[in-house]
Amino acid sequence: MSHLVLRTVTKEFGAVRVLHGIDLEVHDGEFVVFVGPSGCGKSTLLRVIAGLERASSGEIRLDDRLVNDVSAADRGLAMVFQSYALYPHMSVRQNLAFGLENSRMKRAEIDGRVMEAARMLLIEPLLHRKPRQLSGGQRQRVAIGRAIVRRPGIFLLDEPLSNLDAELRVVMRAELAALHKRLSATMIYVTHDQTEAMTLADRIVVLRDGKIEQVGTPLDLYNNPANRFVAGFIGSPRMNFIEAETVATGDGIAVEVNGRRQALPRLDVAPGSPIVLGIRPHAAALTDADQGTIPLELTLVEQLGAETILHGRTDRGDVFTVTAPGQSRFAMGERIGVKLTPDHLHVFDAEGRALRVTPRP
Repeated sequence: MSHLVLRTVTKEFGAVRVLHGIDLEVHDGEFVVFVGPSGCGKSTLLRVIAGLERASSGEIRLDDRLVNDVSAADRGLAMVFQSYALYPHMSVRQNLAFGLENSRMKRAEIDGRVMEAARMLLIEPLLHRKPRQLSGGQRQRVAIGRAIVRRPGIFLLDEPLSNLDAELRVVMRAELAALHKRLSATMIYVTHDQTEAMTLADRIVVLRDGKIEQVGTPLDLYNNPANRFVAGFIGSPRMNFIEAETVATGDGIAVEVNGRRQALPRLDVAPGSPIVLGIRPHAAALTDADQGTIPLELTLVEQLGAETILHGRTDRGDVFTVTAPGQSRFAMGERIGVKLTPDHLHVFDAEGRALRVTPRP
């Protein structure tokens, strides 16, 4: 295991800066996931940690050792790539052993490590096969095994499941979580899939445009997003957003939504301030169109068996999604109403920053 510290790390490609002053600490044995949209810098940050790219400025420390000028081969890390990167002419056994052979490790030690990794990943029967004779999931196990045999300080995984089908991704997520627990290893995992981030991570690092937006446990980010971007990125289906304006009432602040007044949690905000309400799809209650705070016309009904996802548009044209339990009777084109529960609302200012809310007594 290893302890990683990044201090004001930047990365520039020519005149283009893709990482902007990254500060982060990853503790021994922690599973940290970098998540964000395509182009946010998460894979570049992983490559800078690995030593495959050189940081333009800042410090990278592994166990209190400054490693900015240490080569990738000497950092004691192991990387698993999206493309598996297996040698096609070698057997599984040879792929697992190759890096150890290059380091001139003794044959008995190499064989022991290879067999240990093969048992751990349930690929013992595949040791004689070539990569072309393996399924996608089997190839990914071999790629992970090649990292395991090195016994690295930190495992770096760059979207390792993105080439797998949906069902196999679920299986491999469970296997990665179990592997992390068995090895008690420090792992840093890159993905654009927030479901993977939520299910695997001890902590999630949300990146946008080369900057860290928020770091926290999955439920911290889900329940207390720091801004509108994090709120919209974490959670599936994504959070709904409705623009509104605060109004003064006899007992505090309320908001006008579609011409209807909605009570708010306690907010430190002046009347007349523009705000954005955030509502999770599961937190919106369904009612008749003339009784809800927000009337919707349904544009899509997804019947998933255990739940129904209703997609609609408000009278102002805003997209809005509601999750209803079980199998519903709703149809496209139907008008429904949505009630908002004050204690389940997220509130953001005009710049997208989360406003602290206090539930009413």
